[in-house]
Amino acid sequence: MDADLILAFRLARSGLAVRDARGLAAAAACPASDFSRDAALLALAARVEKISRETYEQAVDAGELVVAHVIRGAIHAHAPRDFALYGRALVARDDDELAVQLGQQVKRLAAEKKFAPSDALSEVAAATKGALARGRKLDRTELHEELRQRVGPELLPWCRGCKSHHVPPMLWRYATVKVGARLDSERRYLLAKPGRAAAASEAVRRFLRFYGPAKPGEFADWAGLAPAHARRLWSDVAEELAEVRVGKGKAWLLEDDLDTLESPTAAEGIRLIPPGDPFLQKPNRTLLVPKPALAKRLFRPVASPGAVLQHGRLAGLWRVKSKGTKTELTVEKLGRLGRKDVEQEAQRVAELRGAAELELVVA
Repeated sequence: MDADLILAFRLARSGLAVRDARGLAAAAACPASDFSRDAALLALAARVEKISRETYEQAVDAGELVVAHVIRGAIHAHAPRDFALYGRALVARDDDELAVQLGQQVKRLAAEKKFAPSDALSEVAAATKGALARGRKLDRTELHEELRQRVGPELLPWCRGCKSHHVPPMLWRYATVKVGARLDSERRYLLAKPGRAAAASEAVRRFLRFYGPAKPGEFADWAGLAPAHARRLWSDVAEELAEVRVGKGKAWLLEDDLDTLESPTAAEGIRLIPPGDPFLQKPNRTLLVPKPALAKRLFRPVASPGAVLQHGRLAGLWRVKSKGTKTELTVEKLGRLGRKDVEQEAQRVAELRGAAELELVVA
């Protein structure tokens, strides 16, 4: 299978081939990371025509678009119907597999303090639920303070960076997953009602619809699951999958998607997609940026630039910063790309960030 065809399939499924999403929830069908400032807002704006900061924040506050810790314990914007699927349905029940989700710090603490990861998660989840009871809304600092009062000292290690004792990051994040907490537009946590989740194996189908053809290990990385956990979920849908040759190896796709893979929707226009965009996630990286030197510049551990897509192909890198009421947006060209090509999209980014004026540099 040709790499360009796979990337075109994934681009179309990500909603970036044509900006035709019918609303914010539809645009967030593939969860959009909200790790960096305005990342989810800008990712959705690349997929839906009618959007403003005001409409985005209203949707978040109303729960019409859910912003919460879900896959990998990271903050994503996603459709309300998928809250339980991408959240609590993927929390491991086996202690060894849960320890993989909760990370090395919790593994070390569990071994040192002789507790089971599942017991620790239950304790912090109960504390989180108690802290947010009766409709309370707490920012992260306030939530940490509540947890200090509600959990045992073995779950409050010293943090050198914060210079305080607090619950390990992945543990408290997954606690919010377990209790179904979400964030409002002011970044305050509140209890929500995720509803009943589909079987966790549905997440494999969703992953393959956006990132197929793929392998079980790629699903495990994307979902933040232990390999054995991911393989079990994968096996539940195995009869629905078709094997596809990719290079010298093999991968799998939902059989229903074979025809679409052969003739994906052609990409149109320019998109400025932010760091953490669903299309920039790990499954796509080597296909989008096969040159290691360029990949290191685009996919940094911190402070990554965004990507300029021109008719579906990587055409530049972009960065943005605020200067008072002005937004300065700089585009580094990787091919034939002019100021007029990116001006309209750059202005759209500036407006969504609340800037009164745009300063655009294309070099």
